[in-house]
Amino acid sequence: MHLLIPAAGSGRRMGSQRNKLLLTLLLKPLLSWTLAAAEASQHITWIGIMGQRSDFPDFEAIIRDLCPKKPIELIEGGVTRQESVYNGLQALPPDADRVLIHDGARCLATAELFDRAAEALLSCPGLIVAVPVKDTIKVVDEHRIVRETPERRNLWAAQTPQGFEVKLLKQCHQQGREKGWEVTDDAALFEKCGLPVQIVEGEETNLKVTTPVDLALAEFILRQRTDKSK
Repeated sequence: MHLLIPAAGSGRRMGSQRNKLLLTLLLKPLLSWTLAAAEASQHITWIGIMGQRSDFPDFEAIIRDLCPKKPIELIEGGVTRQESVYNGLQALPPDADRVLIHDGARCLATAELFDRAAEALLSCPGLIVAVPVKDTIKVVDEHRIVRETPERRNLWAAQTPQGFEVKLLKQCHQQGREKGWEVTDDAALFEKCGLPVQIVEGEETNLKVTTPVDLALAEFILRQRTDKSK
């Protein structure tokens, strides 16, 4: 199984002037935690990281410290996540049949989650890892007036990894470029092309580190895991 990690974002919402994946969590960069889980996965055999060239020296240092047994390739990212994934798809090895795509900022994903998604992807064309929504969701208009309250049992919060057949996802990205579609994840491209996307149960702790509060929560979760493993 091949894995692509979009890692070309900035740290503006984190209040940082650098790529947030280079910020430290328990003395290790966020990207290091993500790579460690991918390295521990039984199914992932190849990893590609899409980032800005200015970050490559830092990424290379993280990889050296990890001493991975799996090949890790650095790929130049784009201006948007969508462009970065497109670039990553073009850089996949020729024999890549299925691919997982995982946001580097979701640094708490476990090797077990990667393996569960990889196994499910063998029997479907596309999937997303997600968890049921706990809160009541309100749909509002531009004036912040509530217009609808969707049935909560039908709502799931999307996470990553997301997984797809490589050939189909390449076709979806190409169609998206031709039609000018702008989406926030690859599942949305699949949906726009009329392709099915299956849900795989995610992990409540698989949060995306975007703000300083998220970073504090991630540290708490990691410390809890460390205590349990003792």
